[in-house]
Amino acid sequence: MNFSAEQLRDADRRVREMSSPERQLQAALHQAEGYRNFLASLTGLLTAVFVLKGQEDLSKLAHTPRCLVIGLLVTGFLALIAASWLGVLAVHGRPGEEIMLEAGRLLEYEKRRTRVIWRLVEWARWLALVGVLAVASAVIVTWVWPGGN
Repeated sequence: MNFSAEQLRDADRRVREMSSPERQLQAALHQAEGYRNFLASLTGLLTAVFVLKGQEDLSKLAHTPRCLVIGLLVTGFLALIAASWLGVLAVHGRPGEEIMLEAGRLLEYEKRRTRVIWRLVEWARWLALVGVLAVASAVIVTWVWPGGN
């Protein structure tokens, strides 16, 4: 493809603008907000699935599968709670965090905050995956393991 000089100049200007610390911070916050909303929806959905589709009474399961299901549920929900907490930290930061009102310090803050947000979102993604797999595994165990004490 051939681009005109004006198109190339405009694209170069947009690249410089997008790579600024302020824009990077905005992009990171936007992504973190999306993950936070996703985690909240996912946690609610998984809770509903387990309540509606899992066994109504875990005491009907033998000791080993009952302990396994309880362990998986605890692990899954703790992972989802931790992921949600990290999502909130990514979006809102820590209460009372001070931002120095000097140009150089503001730019450093924006760069550092962007890196922190990406890291928190990455941890939240992995914890959400662990949580989903643990809760789904618990539901599957209740479906397939024969009951009886």
